[in-house]
Amino acid sequence: MPDGPKQPPPGAARIVDLLDLGQEHLAGSVEQPRREAALLLGEVLRLSEAQLYARADDDVPEPAALSYGQLIRRRADRIPVAYLLGRREFHGRTFAVDPRVLIPRPETEHLVEAVLNCTEDGARVLDVGTGSGCIAITVALERPASRVVATDLSPGALAVAAANCRRHGVEDRVRLVRADLLTALRPGAFDVVVSNPPYIDVGEWPSLMPEVRDHEPPEALFAGDGLDFYRRLLAASGFLQAGQRLLLEIGKGQLEAVRGLAERGGLDVEWVVADLAGIPRVMTLRRR
Repeated sequence: MPDGPKQPPPGAARIVDLLDLGQEHLAGSVEQPRREAALLLGEVLRLSEAQLYARADDDVPEPAALSYGQLIRRRADRIPVAYLLGRREFHGRTFAVDPRVLIPRPETEHLVEAVLNCTEDGARVLDVGTGSGCIAITVALERPASRVVATDLSPGALAVAAANCRRHGVEDRVRLVRADLLTALRPGAFDVVVSNPPYIDVGEWPSLMPEVRDHEPPEALFAGDGLDFYRRLLAASGFLQAGQRLLLEIGKGQLEAVRGLAERGGLDVEWVVADLAGIPRVMTLRRR
């Protein structure tokens, strides 16, 4: 891997030259090198992709070219784009992210939709393992009268979630609590509990993309054989009273295993939602 993009010759630091050099440097590392080069240069210059190509022959100031070169080198090291930009879109809104939190995935939007479909405004909602806060904050914004509590064991994650609460103006409606699972919370205090837990088998670590394996927080990804978190959470399902719901995101191939754990814990499966690839992704459970 070269040390960085080749330097353009004097007088040739045009947008198109930098796009070409960025594409060359990212080729072989990412699936869409041209698109990502344009995304990173657009970030530096505050231009959209369409604006970049419309102004392809414009010169780029040297400080901006240097900043772009740094971003390209970091992306070639497989640092996720979301971490380079410091943000990720989720459910139509922008959330701050950094290596202290998992990058929100599109699949998790199905989990949010399931929460919204089974709650009325004014519901009491608990988000376990909130990370960036994207689930809790989205629910608070979509259900303004609801009371939302978000927990995480990581102080760093809670700091990111707090920043996102301020960004979206819900710091007075989302209470952040440092807690492991349901500890320090009153049983029966919530109508709905939601969680996107770590659910990857540690044995899958070598096969993961470098962006995930080497850069996202392992505590937000891995859970023993992939079921450890579900075992612990569902063993504490007495936290819920009759009729109250628990909504979970699950991994590929985990439906029946989690169903069994839920039924042994006194919860029935109300419905299952598949993602756009047809993979069962969200389970809605109800306390008997």
